This record gives sequence, structure tokens and C-alpha cells, in this order.
Amino acid sequence: MTVKIYEYKDESNWFIAKWESFNYLTCFGDDKTYEQAQKVFHRLVNGLDVDGLQIHVVQLGSDLHFLRFIIDTIADKMERNLKVTQHQGALLISEGDQLVMVDLPKAGVDFQTFFGQGHNLAQVGDSILIATKNEGKTREFRNFFEKFGYQVENLNDYPDLPDVAETGQTFEENARLKAETIAELTGKMVLADDSGLKVDVLGGLPGVWSARFSGPEATDDRNNAKLLHELAMVFDLKDRSAQFHCTLVMAAPNRDSLVVEADWEGYIGTEPKGEHGFGYDPLFLVGETGKTSAELTLEEKNRISHRAQALEKLVEAFPIWQEQARQS
Repeated sequence: MTVKIYEYKDESNWFIAKWESFNYLTCFGDDKTYEQAQKVFHRLVNGLDVDGLQIHVVQLGSDLHFLRFIIDTIADKMERNLKVTQHQGALLISEGDQLVMVDLPKAGVDFQTFFGQGHNLAQVGDSILIATKNEGKTREFRNFFEKFGYQVENLNDYPDLPDVAETGQTFEENARLKAETIAELTGKMVLADDSGLKVDVLGGLPGVWSARFSGPEATDDRNNAKLLHELAMVFDLKDRSAQFHCTLVMAAPNRDSLVVEADWEGYIGTEPKGEHGFGYDPLFLVGETGKTSAELTLEEKNRISHRAQALEKLVEAFPIWQEQARQS
């Protein structure tokens, strides 16, 4: 059987390639030349998911020539539409309409030169839109997502977006409605949460109706008063068990959404206590501490709350969810 041999030769470069059952590189020259060839070779075959390419480097004078030789060989053998483009000192490797690799010089490239005048690092990068207008909640999520290199926006940055009616019967349904609807409207990655209080003796109420438990004109004070009224004949603390619940949904166009949820266990007190927090915090007794959520500092609450627990789960699940998208 005839084996096709690929070759490139000029005054400074000489490369020979063929295809076998595994990747392999040999090289004439000193250790520096060998290491230089190895870096280029393995970066490309690993990044482009190639197996079976064997190359012998007789002479290496230019990384660019060597890279182009490898790309051309892969494109010919595997019938892939690969292309190398030079851009402001970097090499962009594309396949069809997709940018698949960027090869930078050792010293890097100037940011404004690469992206154009008027841009800076703070303006570049993927962003996550938090489906809320609450700046305090946004700051909490921003601290989390900055660890992964994402910028964070909220609905105040998109005043023309329509309000999404929370017509779901569960926390997940409402969070999905917000996240997936806004993701489709904007084309962005969107995080939405739906949270509320579940009281066991009330069959899980107020639940998804937590914010409007006392009716269309509901306020925090009215909701707390109604809750105390509903529990007026429940005297034992053990029978007043409850959970603050949080469901987080991360959505993006044309992808399955990521869903995590958490509960914060406690009891409903007999009178409001504390000056911090909002909603049912003055009535929610945290576990066995005897303190209400409103008696905790913001820092204490943010370490143990339902949202904090849900974010911990998101920390574990989000990188895996993102990696699955990159591989699909």
C-alpha cells in the first residue's frame, strides 16, 4: 500500500510528515530546537483532536512555517476546512466559520493593538445577566462569577426588556421562566433565582406566593402579620418548622438549563425580632440558635442562608456545565 508523504522545504525549514496509528515527532538539531518543535506539534494535535500524525523535523527556522505545515497536512488528510490567519502578531486558527485556536507569541500581544483602540480588558469578556433589579443581590452574584472571569449585569442595564410574569406553580418553574425567556430575548447567559418561605404545618405555604402572601397590595409587614395569624393556634415551636428555599436556574440559548436548589432549615417565631434583612427574616428562627435571620449580620447570613447554600452547589456544577457546552 502506498503511503502519502508530505514535505515542505526552503532555505531555513525542512519538514516531512506521514500518517500512522499514533502521533509522533522526531527532530534533528539541539535540545532547544527539539523543545520548540514539540511545543508547536503537541499544542496543535491536542487542540485539534488529531491522532496518527507523524512528523520529522530536519530543519526548523520558523514556528509559523512549521505550524502552517502541520495545519495544511491535517486539513488535507482529514478533509477539514482549517485556515491560519495572522492578526496583530497572533495566529488565529479557524475551521469554517469557527475560531478554534489562538496562538500567541511568547511575549504576548498589546491588548489595544489586538482588539482595536478604545477597548480595554474591563470591556472584553463574556457576561452573565442576573434576572433581577436588586443591586444588593447583584453584588452577591458578582463576587461569585468574577472568580470564573465573567462580568455581571442585571436588568437595570436592559430597561427595555419586558417583565416576565411568574406564573409557575413551583420555584423551579418561575426561575426557569425568567432565565430562559430573558436568555432567548437577549442571546445572553442568564441566571434567575426564585426564593421563598415554606412552612410545614401550612403544607408548604406561602411557597411561591411568599412575596404576595397577603394579597395584591402585599408588603413585608402585611405578609408577616398574615403568617402569624395563620399560625396563631400552633403553640409548640417544633410544630412551627419551616425552610427558606432557593432555586437557581442558569440558562443560555440552545442549551439545557442548569438547576440547583437549597433549603435553610428553621422555625417561625411568635413575634418579629431584629433590624436586618427583609421579607420574613424577622420571624425566621435560624435552626436551633434562637436568633432570627433579621438578627444576623449580612455577613453571617450570607455564609449560611438558602442562597449561600445554593451558590455553593453552583460553584461545583457551573464549571462542568460550561465545559459540556465547549465540548458540544
